[in-house]
Amino acid sequence: MTELEKIRRDFAERLGSARSPSELQEVRHDFLGRSRGRLTAFLRSLKTLPEGQRRAAGAGANQLKAELEQALADAEQRAVPAAAAGASGLDITLPGVPARPGAVHPLTQVRRQIEEIFLEMGYTVEDGPEAETDYNNFTALNIPPDHPARDMQDTFYLEGGGLLRTHTSPVQIRTMLSRRPPLKIICPGRAFRRDTPDATHSPVFHQVEGLAVDEGIGLADLKGTLLEMGRRLFGQRVRVRLAPSYFPFVEPGAEFSVSCFLCDGTGCRTCKRSGWIEMGGAGVVHPAVLEEVGYDAERWTGFAFGFGIDRLAMVKFGIDDIRLLFDNDQRFLDQFRGAS
Repeated sequence: MTELEKIRRDFAERLGSARSPSELQEVRHDFLGRSRGRLTAFLRSLKTLPEGQRRAAGAGANQLKAELEQALADAEQRAVPAAAAGASGLDITLPGVPARPGAVHPLTQVRRQIEEIFLEMGYTVEDGPEAETDYNNFTALNIPPDHPARDMQDTFYLEGGGLLRTHTSPVQIRTMLSRRPPLKIICPGRAFRRDTPDATHSPVFHQVEGLAVDEGIGLADLKGTLLEMGRRLFGQRVRVRLAPSYFPFVEPGAEFSVSCFLCDGTGCRTCKRSGWIEMGGAGVVHPAVLEEVGYDAERWTGFAFGFGIDRLAMVKFGIDDIRLLFDNDQRFLDQFRGAS
């Protein structure tokens, strides 16, 4: 028992001076190792003791072995992070660095603002699948298989049928098929077309389309809605202009623009010296579209409009390359911290 106490004292002294994992490993070998461990040698010598002494010495040796194992395990657990910190020059006693708060992406900021504007005007926000049927994406919108308008929207077709929607108009079709008028909806979301990426084009883009169907509404209601939206987005001095254009799902159709909010319509780089910023397409819903979804075109009329969220964000924040919106460059995104 005197030998066990001596092993315990020597172990405590050696463990107290060991600092690194390698030094602790040496302590383990010297006291518990199979070849040179002092306690191991003591346990082997028990067979030479008288039976009465052997029992007491064996119990004491096993208890000491458990103590040494636990003390080494605790010391090794403390030594590993300390050694790693020393190798990296890290002071683990310093307080942690708080994480930076996140920022709302500029596209999300613009989308939320648009949704808020139209929700306050009594519209609902609708969503739909990005993988669509040809019927919802084209046919129900008065674009038959041989219509040249399909060439304007170079489509990603999927194996086994279906396609990636080329606009969010299929959500309008899905909503009208499941709901009776009157209704007012907007449909924000992603759309897909076979565009080569450059500063102004992307095969993936974000769009919002609006639809209102009721009795006796037309172009005047459309222009008033777009004017209210433009003033909420860009300021009360903004004006809206409609120019004749063609879209197969509206008749008459128009391109709509807002007066440049940066130069107040006098002409600048953003509006290409024209005083106007093109926004998107609009028009009175074609009677064929209403009839296709089972609406009585003699009773109900409506208007629709659509524009790109990406382009609106670029104009609003002065971004000159659409690819920046998709690159996940932290330096770019940090500029919008606190802008939401």
